[in-house]
Formats: sequence, C-alpha cells, structure tokens
Amino acid sequence: MSLANQTAVTRRLEITPKAPPLPGDTDAPVAAAEAGTGPALGTAAPGAATGTDAAPDAPTGTGTGTAPRPALGTDAAPGAATGTSLDSVLDASAGRALPPTAVTAVLHAFGGRARELPPRTVVFIGSTAALTGLPATHEGIPVRTAPSPAHALHLAHHELQAKTADLALVAGFQEPLGRAVTVQILRRAAEAVAADDSVLGVLDFEGCAGPADEPIQRPSRHSRRLTDPAAPRLLLWSGGNAAEEQRVRRELAPLLDGLFPEAFPALPTTMPCGQAPGPVRAGAVTTAERAPAAVAAARAGYAPRPRPVALLFPGQGSQHTAMAAGLYGREPVFTAAVDAVLELLGPEGPAIRADWLTDTPSLAIDDVRRAQPLLFAVDYGLGCMVLSWGIRPAAFLGHSAGELVAAVLAGVVPLSDAVTMMRERVVAAVRIPAGGMLAVAAGADTLRPYLRADVVIAAVNATSQTMLAGSTAPLAETAAALRADGHTVVTVPATSPFHSPAMAPAAAAVERAYTGIPFRIPALPLYSGYTGDLLGPDDAVSPRFWARQITDPVLFQPALDQLLAADDMLLVEAGPRQTLTVFARRHRAVRLGASAAVPLLPARPTTPEADRHAVLTAACRLWQEGHQLKGEALARLWTCAAEEADPAPATRAGTPPVGVAS
Repeated sequence: MSLANQTAVTRRLEITPKAPPLPGDTDAPVAAAEAGTGPALGTAAPGAATGTDAAPDAPTGTGTGTAPRPALGTDAAPGAATGTSLDSVLDASAGRALPPTAVTAVLHAFGGRARELPPRTVVFIGSTAALTGLPATHEGIPVRTAPSPAHALHLAHHELQAKTADLALVAGFQEPLGRAVTVQILRRAAEAVAADDSVLGVLDFEGCAGPADEPIQRPSRHSRRLTDPAAPRLLLWSGGNAAEEQRVRRELAPLLDGLFPEAFPALPTTMPCGQAPGPVRAGAVTTAERAPAAVAAARAGYAPRPRPVALLFPGQGSQHTAMAAGLYGREPVFTAAVDAVLELLGPEGPAIRADWLTDTPSLAIDDVRRAQPLLFAVDYGLGCMVLSWGIRPAAFLGHSAGELVAAVLAGVVPLSDAVTMMRERVVAAVRIPAGGMLAVAAGADTLRPYLRADVVIAAVNATSQTMLAGSTAPLAETAAALRADGHTVVTVPATSPFHSPAMAPAAAAVERAYTGIPFRIPALPLYSGYTGDLLGPDDAVSPRFWARQITDPVLFQPALDQLLAADDMLLVEAGPRQTLTVFARRHRAVRLGASAAVPLLPARPTTPEADRHAVLTAACRLWQEGHQLKGEALARLWTCAAEEADPAPATRAGTPPVGVAS
C-alpha cells in the first residue's frame, strides 16, 4: 500500500504521575517515556534546528513542521505551564469523569502550545471513563471524544485521510492502567516521511472488525536495499589540513583497490569514520570500478566557513516529461513528498503521475493542468530531500509558481492548503482564453516599444533576460516583430498567458477561493518575486497578494539582488532544468565568486541515472562548501529502491516496536 494512503505514528509519549515523596525529599517530577526521536509539534518551517529538547515555555519557532518538546526528567512536566494537575486527570481516567484539563495535559505532553500547532490540528480523547464537560474546542483546536483509545485512533485516521486534519494528537486514557496517559502524534504517512519525521510505524485498519478494534501498527518500510556496484555513489572525505586530507586519500586507495564490488555501496559516505569533518574537503561521484581513479583525481578545497544556502524554486516553463523521475522510487523523501502532493490532489493525482512518467501523456506536460501540479510536486520533493540531508536554508526564493513551494517550506502556508491554492489557480487558468509566454534576450526597457494589445512584461529575470506574456494572436505578432529586428526569442512552454492582464478574471476567482486559508508570517526569510524584496508580514497573510501572482509580473532579478545583498550565498536550484541557475550565474555577485549557484537536476531531459548523478554532484558541492551532511540520508540515493509488498511483522498500535520505549 502506498504511503500516501496510510496514517503514521510519529511520536508517542506515556506519562505517569509522580510517586509520593519520601520524607525530606522534594516532589519528584512526572515520569515520562518517549518513543521516537523526530521533531515535536508546531508549524515552524523546515530549515531550522531540530531534535532539541525544550521546556513547554521555552522560545519556539524551530523544527521541521514542529515545536520544541519538553526535556524529559525535568521539572517542566506536562501541564505545568497552565497549572494543570496531571494527577487529577489521571485519577479521573481511572473511573471518574474526565475533566477539561485533560485537553491541556494532552497539548502539553509534547510541549506544544495551540498557536504553534499546524492550523488543522485536532485533539482526540479516547477514554473508558465518563467524558463529561470536555470542550468542543480548546484554544481554537477542535476536540473529539471517543469511548476508547481504539475508537480515537479510528477517528483520527478517518479525518487525516479525509484531509480535514493535518495532524492528530490522540490520547488514550485507558483502564485497567488508569494511572497513565498515552499520547500519540499521527500524520499522513507520506507527509511525515517527506518532512523527515521519525516514523514509528503505520497503522493498519484492514483487519479491524469495527472501531472498537485496535489497529495494527506495522513498521514503516518505504524502500528496499540495493547493492549495485555499477550505480554511482558519493564518497566524501576531509582533513584538518591539506596534509591530513592527502593522508586520508592515500588510506582510501588500497581499500578501494581491494574491495569486493558488491560491498562498495555499503562503504560509509564520509571518511574518516567517527571523526568530525575537517575544513579541507574533497569528494567524488563514482562507481566501484572507477573509484580509485576518481578519488585520486578529486580536487580538494578549503572551506572554513560555508556560505549560507538559499533554495531557488523554478516555475512554469521549466517542466518536462519525466522531470526528476530518476529520483522517484529511489529516494524515499523525494518519493514521499511527490506522493503527498499527488494524494492531496484527489482523484486527479494518479492521472497526473501517469502523465509525468510516460512518453505518451494523455495531457501534454505543458498544459497548465499538468505543468503546475507536477512542478509543485517536483520542486517540493527536491526541497524536502535537501532538508533531509541536514541542510538548513537561510532563505527561499521562488519564481512564479515556485514561490508557492517556497511559502510552504518557509512556514507561510501548510502543504495541504498550498496544494489547494495551486489547484484553484489551475482551475481558474483553464477558463482563460489560450495565450502564451516568450523569453527574449533583451532588457525590459528595450522591449517596451514592441508591446501591443494585452502583451506585457511578464518577468524580469536577468539584465538581458525578460519574459513577455499575452493572448495568442498579439503575442505571435510581437514575436515576429522581435525576430525581424534580430532579437533572440524563445517560446516558453506554457498554454496560459500568466503574469498578464488577460489573467485578471482568474485572479479574482482565486482570491475568493483563498479567503479563509490560514496564512502565517514566514518563519524563515522568503524573498518574493512579486515584490522584488523580502516578503513582508502584510503580504504574507493577504489572499489578494497570493491571488494577484497570476497577473503581476515576476521580479526575479530584483529579488535576487536583495537576497545576494544580504550575504554571500550558495544558491541551490531545487527544480527541473537549470533556468534559475543560468539567471543567477549572470548576477555580478556570482560572476565575481562571492556567491555561487548549483543546480540539482540536469539542464535538459535525460536518463534517470543522470538525474541521480546530478543530485549527487550537487550534494558533493555542498560538502566541499563546508556544510555538514547526513551520510545515511545521502546513501539512500544509491542504496534504496521502491518498496515492494511489506511482509514485516506487526505490532498493536499501543505497543512500541522492539527496542523503542513507550
């Protein structure tokens, strides 16, 4: 079964009350045992530090879609922040009516505060005790009740799969234990993997006769292991100085010469093992056969201070059939992220996937009904993959439709709402008469005399790179006039006149659809191609701002100017082709070497192997820049393939897998 159709358990916490103090002792803290080491609750964007512990009232805003959790074994016990008596809640769970403070205890079990949770968070209380007086909402969060913990899990699963909830906190106040509260965090499995959560397992409801039956929890397995020595992989090594780097390189040579080929994929990603990487770094993308020569030929660089990473997301015009398909089914985070987007698109999702992966699509890839959803899915998948390597971007910048992906990763809008926004844009766009876009090798001022009818400047991408947009006939006349005067003109693969007045009716419809979406101020710097500057709080939460993006011009060059004025950056293009990389490399800061631009994918459609090779090359560049990378995450690119039928043994949802405390 696809991860997109499953519900994952990402965290579990069992809380027991404090023991009576012995004479002369101070009160002992509440004992809590936690299963799972992934991020806790909240809505801060991916890109901030994760995996740290904090008390419930500690400053928040970090985590990949989550907020800090309380430090276990400290006095910051769940419920302490609001004066909740956990003893009274637990006493009630043993047979008396469950008090309203039970909801507060659940929220604080992981240090979460209501305003930091995802907008569509729901609390589910399952209890065999009487449930009286519990609120229908708590600080704006819906509260559902069920006659047992198993019922609560069924309700949570139903709402997650119906897309009415994005995160569920499920608390089981159960007899005969009585003196314990088990709180679990549930998410749609594909989204949890895409966010690089530590998934404890996925819930299997197929064998349940009814909601009173506790679902099976199966281990989360979304890939199988490969040992292909002919597949390229990444070898990274470093030293504290040039001499030490050379010594490590010499030690690698005999190891690679005498290595059994099938063991090559299993080598550690970084050398030497167990040591902190040094500032002198080198790397190679190679196969087992070519490894000795590749290591010998690799160039080392000195990187005492890595430049901050900014992720760039391209928009319409970059798409092509099977873009990034070499990663799909081979890189688990990317695959799960794409599946999550397509699942959120509903019944159309499978058709979009099929058209993406075939040479004969039912709808052309340049049709807005294919281009926009697939660009969103691929851009988002690549962004999640880079984050899973341990990269924490300092900023985001998207071009056109790519700005919506940047908004998700910067914490402005949840993924489910962003997919809805994109879908509304597509629905509105197809109602507009056909049009198109042109890329012209000239500045905006040079092109103004050629504008006619509804043809306008659609995007300012670089000093001599401008896009025009308009209805079909006037745009064709403009293109003919430009070519007659010797200008280089390329037709952009688009069937709608985006970023032109022709899209005004679509913008009005989209603005109405965006009303009520829970926008938030970015948690990380987001540079907007529509303001040409850092996105401000007023625009970030404005439905009109996001709706007008389909009519307003894209000011990519001014936005890039502001981004590179803030700091020297390593720009990583997370999308197909290398369009934004080309624009960035024409920027003065990049030409002078202060900043640099790195693409994740090839410049043109090619083979699946080339997709993986390009990604590995980009990862190698990040390493050589001095960034710390997670070797186990990178190794998925050469050790993983799509999972087949899962024969793994199962455990009950309330029982942790072997070796995991609960």
